[in-house]
Amino acid sequence: MPDHNQPVNRRWTLTARPQGLPKRSDFTYATVPVEVLQDGQVLVRTHYISLDPAMRGWMNDARSYIPPVELGEVMRAGAVGEVVSTRNPRFREGDHVAGMFGMQDYAVTDGSGVQTVDAGLAPLPLFLSALGMPGMTAYFGLLDVGAPQPGQTVVVSAASGAVGALVGQIARIKGCRAVGLAGGPEKCAYVHDTLGFDAVVDYKAEDVGRALSAHCPDGIDVYFDNVGGAILDAALARLARHARVVICGAISQYNSSAVEGPKNYLSLLVQHARMEGFVVFDYASRYAEGMQAMAGWLKDGLVKSREDIVDGLETFPETLLKLFSGENFGKLCIKSV
Repeated sequence: MPDHNQPVNRRWTLTARPQGLPKRSDFTYATVPVEVLQDGQVLVRTHYISLDPAMRGWMNDARSYIPPVELGEVMRAGAVGEVVSTRNPRFREGDHVAGMFGMQDYAVTDGSGVQTVDAGLAPLPLFLSALGMPGMTAYFGLLDVGAPQPGQTVVVSAASGAVGALVGQIARIKGCRAVGLAGGPEKCAYVHDTLGFDAVVDYKAEDVGRALSAHCPDGIDVYFDNVGGAILDAALARLARHARVVICGAISQYNSSAVEGPKNYLSLLVQHARMEGFVVFDYASRYAEGMQAMAGWLKDGLVKSREDIVDGLETFPETLLKLFSGENFGKLCIKSV
């Protein structure tokens, strides 16, 4: 007889490699029984699931910093939730945890890569934004790779987004000028008035190159790139001597069949500059350091975080597209409960 107390799991699996923008037919939405726990395993009920531009790359069958999601697998996604059953001594029922639990209601895990989080410290969505992967990306990408010095000019694209907003605020904390690029008057006002950037460029309404020249008269010391394409080229053309270009992402290129590379890369030679890519997972052993710093800044009001939360696991394919249209405002998450 079926166990009516056993929960059922709604989940999204990847069933086709997207061509261009992902669409609903690239995924399968199904309800399946929750797996029975084995020794060493934990059952987590997800509460909030993260949607990130990197998910588009994970869908491609291509060499990358992480294996692709296989066809038929649950779509990979970071999430935060609650332990509802455990056969692992590291975790207790009721623990709040964060990890790569996937686009589903329930995840069974052996605990690898799972972190216990303090729900009394901050609302759970913050552990997917400032206290999660975006926060760690901004912290280590800017401070370790970009290495800004007081008085220098830091420029960041997608400045109203989950990572970019934090990069600019950290730059200000470290005594730098922060210049952001964002799309539209509402986002630009948020970046300047709420987040405290020194200047902001509306890439949808302004000549980006001319605006960067005006706001960075001595050149760009650190450019933190989240978008690639034409905006990366405009920044490269305006680098200061010994500038650092941090390649975090290239959302303008993720749905293209042929990636458009930088045209102005010779500026790296002329300005004795360097351009370096990084992946936040390489800093996993130092996450505690980053989280401690971010938590302190949040508590002191030096950093603000904004989350864009959409209700309903069933909305996943359409909600994901908000990332690529620029429709989301802040860290995009799905509330799954």
